[in-house]
Amino acid sequence: MAERSELHTRNKHNGQYDFSLLTENYPPLRKFVLLNPLGIQTIDFFNPHAVKALNKALLISYYGIRYWDIPRNYLCPPIPGRADYVHYIADLIDLERVSNTANEENGDKPKRQCRCLDIGVGANCIYPIIGHVEYGWMFVGSDIDPVSIENARKIVTCNPVLAHKIDLRLQKDNRRIFDGIIAPDEYFDVTICNPPFHSSKEEAEEGTLRKLSSLKGEKVKKNKLNFGGNANELWCEGGELHFLLNMISESRKYRKNCGWFTSLVSKEKNLDKLYAKLKAVHVSEYKIIRMCQGTKNSRILAWRFLE
Repeated sequence: MAERSELHTRNKHNGQYDFSLLTENYPPLRKFVLLNPLGIQTIDFFNPHAVKALNKALLISYYGIRYWDIPRNYLCPPIPGRADYVHYIADLIDLERVSNTANEENGDKPKRQCRCLDIGVGANCIYPIIGHVEYGWMFVGSDIDPVSIENARKIVTCNPVLAHKIDLRLQKDNRRIFDGIIAPDEYFDVTICNPPFHSSKEEAEEGTLRKLSSLKGEKVKKNKLNFGGNANELWCEGGELHFLLNMISESRKYRKNCGWFTSLVSKEKNLDKLYAKLKAVHVSEYKIIRMCQGTKNSRILAWRFLE
């Protein structure tokens, strides 16, 4: 692996993976570790079993997670990139304001704990894991897939560090995002989302082939699910743009329930239409947070309503 020096400064995954530490904490990873042409330890990122083993080792070593698993063919997320989103959101909502422990030693009254809503939490439950372990945030995770909700709930209940800190809610209407999830008297400091990027199965497969070709450095013609992902995780009607336009429309209804609304935006070309929609619903402020993870550039769109 090339060094990932572009990650957020607080990201624990800057630099090369420490395979000595990772294999000590999770011995099953050892059989997947190999040397690249430069003599540097790595794994075969085309092997889904190797990718899952690496994730388990990272979660054990850096987040104290003793049990983590996902169903076959479900999304196996790249943890360094997911952690970056969390750290940039922490900057957005102001760490000092939401810390509930920083001033306890000085006798000051603890500040209110941050509550975060993860739209599309997935079976992997990665964002709540990182957000709670790193910052002590309380989470609600929603998803339209019952299997994802049940698997995420198993991860939470099997890890004492997460117990009673993460609430999982099934979204019963796949046309809705916040409706049916946020209660009328409920408040969240921030919402996060990694939306389905593609508009069809075919487009999702083409996107996966491009990603694998970039990873391997040569054209890949056969789709191999190293990172996985089922239908609702990878595509939806209208794709990312349609999903985010709906999210922005619904957010106005919940402007008093949330401080910041945020989402990853995969496609730069969608931004102009999203900006226009934000202006149409009269947001008070919006911004783009740029992230760079190796050769991949991504961005977070954030907006809020100030009453």
